[in-house]
Amino acid sequence: MLKRTLLLLSSSLIIACSPTPAKDTNTAEHNSTRATPGQAAIASAHPLATQAGMDILAQGGNAFDAAIAVAASLGVVEPYSAGIGGGGFWLVYQADKQKYSFIDAREMAPAAAHRDYYLDSSGAVDRDKAVNGPTAAGIPGQAAAFAHLAEHYGKLPLQQSLQAAIQQANEGFAVYPHYRKLMNYRLDAVRRYPQSRATFLDNGEIPAEGFIIRQPELATTLQALADHGFDGFYRGKVANRMIKAIQADGGEWTLRDLENYHVTEREPIISRYGPFEVISAPPPSSGGIAIAQMFNMLRQPGLPRWQNLNHTDQAHLLTEVMRRAYKDRAEFLGDPDFVDVPIRELLSEQRAQHWASSINMQQATPSLSLNGPKNLQEGFHTTHLSVIDRQGNMVSATLSINLPFGSAYTVPGTGILLNNEMDDFSAKPGEANAYGLVGNAANAIAPGKRPLSSMTPSIVNTTNSSAIIGTPGGSRIISMVLLGMLEHMQGKEVESWVTRPRFHHQYLPDVIQHEPDTFSQAEQQALRARGHQLKNVGRHYGNMQVILWDKDSGEVSAASDPRGLGQSQVH
Repeated sequence: MLKRTLLLLSSSLIIACSPTPAKDTNTAEHNSTRATPGQAAIASAHPLATQAGMDILAQGGNAFDAAIAVAASLGVVEPYSAGIGGGGFWLVYQADKQKYSFIDAREMAPAAAHRDYYLDSSGAVDRDKAVNGPTAAGIPGQAAAFAHLAEHYGKLPLQQSLQAAIQQANEGFAVYPHYRKLMNYRLDAVRRYPQSRATFLDNGEIPAEGFIIRQPELATTLQALADHGFDGFYRGKVANRMIKAIQADGGEWTLRDLENYHVTEREPIISRYGPFEVISAPPPSSGGIAIAQMFNMLRQPGLPRWQNLNHTDQAHLLTEVMRRAYKDRAEFLGDPDFVDVPIRELLSEQRAQHWASSINMQQATPSLSLNGPKNLQEGFHTTHLSVIDRQGNMVSATLSINLPFGSAYTVPGTGILLNNEMDDFSAKPGEANAYGLVGNAANAIAPGKRPLSSMTPSIVNTTNSSAIIGTPGGSRIISMVLLGMLEHMQGKEVESWVTRPRFHHQYLPDVIQHEPDTFSQAEQQALRARGHQLKNVGRHYGNMQVILWDKDSGEVSAASDPRGLGQSQVH
């Protein structure tokens, strides 16, 4: 009850703090006329997944059925990013009810886990136990999300919406360059586990482009889920196989852990920035609160309007609001079922005024001067999908198994590649995780707890449009979503949202991370002169998937990030 009260308070509070009068926090004002789009659209990270969703729409399914098909397909053809061995967040809008819901299908810690679960006899974090193998995995939520969506939101049975993924798992998919690149990150770990080695490698080596990856055991597991829903995965033959294999290989899951898994429907975070209503992810995601905090700061009268600034000044201002939002993320956020997240205070006008007043447009604020804890960063490979149907139902979903290929452990006899989301907890307050960064006590491990995440599936509304937006990218997700939203708020087309050069600041390390083509040499010099440290990450990052519905014309447009191999379709 405390969790629901806090989240309801947070939604109401953000709107009350905004210049636009408050409305029902779960009914977007732009939908009052019940207009419907003239087209349906899907944007996802792989063409096969997008097509699977479009096929379901053609068969009479709605956006929720299509989203299941897309997500299930991504779990097959993008085994490095998502799958039924992982979890995710689903922001959904039901047009007939004019209602938003946030479906939390984040992984849960097994009952055997505890605050010191990854500490060795000397009190140090056992990094291998936290990252590799079954000990690194939380109880998956993806399968439960599919069952929940089909039962409460979809029109079609799971047998139909999962059919494409089952076929793809049986027939296989051809290895592509991005698969090879991400396997290179986790090759040694994947080689350690016989089932993963046999499934995802070619005689122990990274497969050549065009090599066919077949997953017949995964197809059988997906069929059990299709036939029996929740019980097909969390009880019965699949569950028994999972527990037997995991315990034999050193994990501590039990059948009760699986049976006790549940998705949770939470109130989304709703904030306003001028005419824009932003619906986003509540805790245990940090994304919605961080986005709302940044917009709250940006609209303070003491700061210049970002739209009117040159590129250098704009980057400086956005860096400073990112710095402060991420500082609060590191200090206060965690699973609201376990910790008292101070949502009201974080989203208050007083907090925004305090942070905005500390921003100096001529000088960078040293992060350590803000006196907060060090941050944490979760795994960098995730996936996102956006869907809208002709009835106006919408889905924005971000899914993950954490590091590429998760824990690298495939459960024998099931084809389930397990996540390593347990590393998103703070294994030890003050101790670094896989990325050399650390978290605090609010995100400490506890049985049944969900780890903090930056996944930020979002929808942005005005009186005449709806925009669906999200991306993978670990702790950079929030800053990417912010930059994409700002492109939309300037009236730019969807292609600009996904192609915009990106930069990121997360409080600590105290550095602006950026893509190679984000800043000119002169702009870099100007930022350094203000006290910023810059780090060219040497590559492009993110894989944003977006859709825009223009309510005036009924036209729908969509775009997939050119940094990936995704595909958007409008029909």
